[in-house]
Amino acid sequence: MPEKQAGWIGLGLIGLPMAARLALAGWQVKGFDLSAQRLEMAVAKGIQAAASAEIAMEGASLVFTSMPTEAALIGLAGKLATAMPKAAILVETTTAGPAASVKVAETLAAQGIAYLRSPISGSVNLAESGGLTTFVSGPKAAFDVARPALAAYSRAQIWLGEAEEARYAKLAVNLMVAVTAGMLGETLALAQKGGIGWAAALDLLGESVVASPLVKYKLGPLRKRDYAPMATGALMLKDLDLIVEAARQAGIDVPLAREVRAAYQRMAKAQLVGEDFISIVKRG
Repeated sequence: MPEKQAGWIGLGLIGLPMAARLALAGWQVKGFDLSAQRLEMAVAKGIQAAASAEIAMEGASLVFTSMPTEAALIGLAGKLATAMPKAAILVETTTAGPAASVKVAETLAAQGIAYLRSPISGSVNLAESGGLTTFVSGPKAAFDVARPALAAYSRAQIWLGEAEEARYAKLAVNLMVAVTAGMLGETLALAQKGGIGWAAALDLLGESVVASPLVKYKLGPLRKRDYAPMATGALMLKDLDLIVEAARQAGIDVPLAREVRAAYQRMAKAQLVGEDFISIVKRG
């Protein structure tokens, strides 16, 4: 089968720019999504539209998946097991918990399919620029083969082990992101009550010891009060549900995760979860 032929299933908010980067790097990418609009957008970015997931996978040496939920991923697993070319490698980028990922692994193992858990860290802007970070676990030999393709859309590809390590890595990093966003909301509320204006408060955060890359990345949109979604509050709430459940299964207490999840649940009731996850600062 052609070395640089890939199938891509799931062309959503972040899946599409990732697939487009792969096409830009010289891969022949056949993509499938349930949304006709997303397929039209994919074609405009050099991706061949496929009428089904099965057609997207035909002849591929790598098959990428980017599902909106872990339930969708589990539902897709049987189709992957029966329709993927046997020599192909699955590069699975969905944010999913380790328990769901184990179910997928069991389904694929029966067919001898190499399964790389490959969730990413970053937003739409970073996907478009190739600046994502990819956490990977699964067979090391498969990672070595897939790494040049992963590098098309990510600046760093970190192999963590043979099993579900990448799933834990993604959830751990997203916990830090969620808590940081929650802290920003409380920080700005306190600063404003103390007489510090919105712009001045953001300036002092950007020049202080707390100016992490995430904080700096969000300062520009916050200055303009621009809450257009790079990653929605709804996605963050979904991830927090996964984090709390994975921690429960592992016997770990995560009170901060539960508290921030409650804040995002309040955002859902206020109809704010369609905006960027940083909209949590509106609490102040």
